[in-house]
Amino acid sequence: MYRRLTPDGEDAERRTVLDGGVTWFPRPHRDDVLLALLGLSGGLLLWALGLHSTGNRHLLPAWTTLVPLAVMAGMELLRRSMPRTILAVGTLAVIADQFTVGNLGTVIMFTDLMYAAVVYGTPASARRIPVITGLITVAMTIGALAWLRRPEALLIGVVTGLVSFAPALTGAALRNHREAAVAARLRAEQTALLAEIDRTQAITAERSRMARELHDMVANHLSAIAIHSTAALSIGTPKASTDALAVIRENSVQGLSEMRRLIGLLRDSSGDQEPTAAPSLDSVDVLLDQARTVGADSGLAFTLDDTRPPGGRLPAPVEMAAYRIVQESLTNALKHASPGTVAVTLAHTDRLLSVAVTSPYGERPGPRAPGSGAGLVGMQERVTLLDGALEAGPTNTDADSKIWQVRAELPVEDDTELHA
Repeated sequence: MYRRLTPDGEDAERRTVLDGGVTWFPRPHRDDVLLALLGLSGGLLLWALGLHSTGNRHLLPAWTTLVPLAVMAGMELLRRSMPRTILAVGTLAVIADQFTVGNLGTVIMFTDLMYAAVVYGTPASARRIPVITGLITVAMTIGALAWLRRPEALLIGVVTGLVSFAPALTGAALRNHREAAVAARLRAEQTALLAEIDRTQAITAERSRMARELHDMVANHLSAIAIHSTAALSIGTPKASTDALAVIRENSVQGLSEMRRLIGLLRDSSGDQEPTAAPSLDSVDVLLDQARTVGADSGLAFTLDDTRPPGGRLPAPVEMAAYRIVQESLTNALKHASPGTVAVTLAHTDRLLSVAVTSPYGERPGPRAPGSGAGLVGMQERVTLLDGALEAGPTNTDADSKIWQVRAELPVEDDTELHA
């Protein structure tokens, strides 16, 4: 049997129930064929046995009741594909049946057509048919009472309600149930999709954070190793080679220790490992001491100008970001700065923490480590996460003195709020 599938693979028959669209099926559904055969066979059996629903009417020959029966059976074949058409034709057939001796099979199949018109019809039809059939039932009851003026007239209203209003109401209930089930399934799929998106974003954010931490912790040590290993290879004096190898060993040990600590944190999924203190601006002096040791042979001097008020506390994310910015800026200065002074400035005014690192740049003697640009990317990511601003570039382009500056402004809360 041919069935048209929607783009998402859903059966067109089921889609008809959801959006009310009419889909033509070249071949009827097997259940509809079964209903048509059962209805037609039952009606023929009743007619052959002489069991008529309106036996006291002999306006037409008895065989004429088979015409509405056949028409109704034919409509059963189209109950899913042409719901409005089958309801209109079925209504005319059941009315025509009342002018014959009548057949119960015709009436029963009409109730099924009423049900199908609500289930498979348009949303507007599904809303209107129960209301219309309800009004018809009430009108028939009142009209019968006014005409016959006997209590038995109520049976006409009851029969009308059973034939029209009851199946329409049943179809509406089933359709609402199906639509609610589909809506719940769509919500579940959307929730699962959003959860997957959140999981992917969380994984991406965590990988970016890990990349920043790994670069910031190890890059300065590897840069020192690269610079001094090149110096050890290019300088022929034993003392210079010994000093360079000592610096290489020191930075190798420190870098290896930090790598082991990071790997231990990543592998520990139980949470039993004690958390390590996050680096803060109080440790900037240690960074400068390390930079002085590494940069002494390159003619670099390092100074710190910290104008922050004493005893002030900053949020941990701000402290961490500022520390990493200073660390990466010093690493870049060791790689690229020409002989001169590298100045680190820290200032905290109102709700803003300013971090600035200036260094001379240009031609420099001796070895220099290659750069990948990942450091600037990491600094920008850290500042963006805190809604701050970062500037990196030359500030003085005079021929005699060229200055490279990294300046970050990080918003922080007021000290009084932090102590509250």
